Amino acid sequence: MWTKEQIHELVLNQQKYFRTNETLDVDWRIYQLKRLKTAVRLYEDELINALKEDLGRSDAEAYLADIGSLIMEINETIAGLKRWAKPEVHLSGPACFPSIFTRVYKMPYGTTLIISPFNFPVLLSLGPLAAALSGGNTAIIKASSKSPATTRVLSKMISETFPEKYIAVVDGGHDVADLLLEERFDKIFYTGSPSVGSHVMEMASHNLTPVALELGGETGNWAIVREDADIWDAARKIAFFKIMNSGQICININQVAVEESVYELFVECLKDEIIRQIGEEPLNNPEYPHLINRGAYNKCAGLAEEYSDRILFGGHGDPDTLRFEPTVIGPVTTDEEIVKHELFCPLLPVVPYKSSEEDELLDVIASREHGLALYVFTTDKKRARQIMTTQQYGGGCINEVCLHLMVKGVPFNGTGHSGMGAYHGEWGFKEFTHPQTVLEGSTRFNLPLREHPYTGPQGDWKWKVLKIFQR
Repeated sequence: MWTKEQIHELVLNQQKYFRTNETLDVDWRIYQLKRLKTAVRLYEDELINALKEDLGRSDAEAYLADIGSLIMEINETIAGLKRWAKPEVHLSGPACFPSIFTRVYKMPYGTTLIISPFNFPVLLSLGPLAAALSGGNTAIIKASSKSPATTRVLSKMISETFPEKYIAVVDGGHDVADLLLEERFDKIFYTGSPSVGSHVMEMASHNLTPVALELGGETGNWAIVREDADIWDAARKIAFFKIMNSGQICININQVAVEESVYELFVECLKDEIIRQIGEEPLNNPEYPHLINRGAYNKCAGLAEEYSDRILFGGHGDPDTLRFEPTVIGPVTTDEEIVKHELFCPLLPVVPYKSSEEDELLDVIASREHGLALYVFTTDKKRARQIMTTQQYGGGCINEVCLHLMVKGVPFNGTGHSGMGAYHGEWGFKEFTHPQTVLEGSTRFNLPLREHPYTGPQGDWKWKVLKIFQR
């Protein structure tokens, strides 16, 4: 268990190391990113086994969702870093004459804190770490206590690859996280719930520390299946996504709104797809992940019990393995509690709506806290784009799920209660650097325009010249 004194010393050592300027060299940063990638490769089997122990993930899902995605992100960062980090050169403009050039340097914040969650404990700790390192920062990772096996492997991997004064992993619960938040960091990156995100912001405000938050969204992410959609295709993709990590995904579909005329067809297709993908007995399928702990299982089972009279598929669980079946609940209305908060489990409420009331549905969605994701299934691309460009959310897909997360060169994060800031690739580099503007002055040909006196003959000509320069 980390003590207050140990944490304080760790932070001081990282601050001292940052001030040596060793992390500023871009080639050196690229070398460190390559070392991180090599470490992930070397520890791949241990990480996969740890993800299986913590979350019941199959080897393929562990690689797809955590390790493979991370390696792609590191590769993108290595390939682009020299271009991203290059100072921008601007002409200073006539008002700054005789100073010709101004440069904008992309400077690291300094010592950073990354607080990662349990649901993707590799990707959501080492992904932000890659961004922090690309910016030239040092980093402390507060890994989740809910995924202890993965945290142990991460701690071992990082400690054997990097000196503690540069990168360190700290384990422990909320008390340890608070000890870290009491320290003065230069940047904090937190992934988790909106309620804890608010606490992180409050603690960071004491030192005016800039914060990036990746939050799941307080009222969950919607999917909309319109009557003109390819219903089987929509059901296939939604089933896949709800099965993945047993629904414990910040961008997962929390509730799906289905146009009334295709409601029954969608439900039948969804049932068939769940069975096709995970079998008729998912509780006995070793590939099906489990909920993170008994508390999460009991919450899921309790909510399923509340809606037992409207369970259309699933509804059973095994408290010994912590597995709970993908469970379809319907019909549900937009004003019920189950669609007013993030579920983070394999329950899927289905909300039928009349096509004539689609605008009212969108108004309900817009009136609630902004989601981290939005998904629309329709063959009417014009309507889909209209929906996607008039709602507020983090990111999303048309006729697809989750793949916007995998696109190179684009930002990822939420807005409002689903987050702030953005990362992945160059956006992560920007998140962990601040632009520093430096004008390069001249010692020759300086005009006394800005200097007193401002009255009399000199003032008159200064006034005329200034009005020409500063139009």
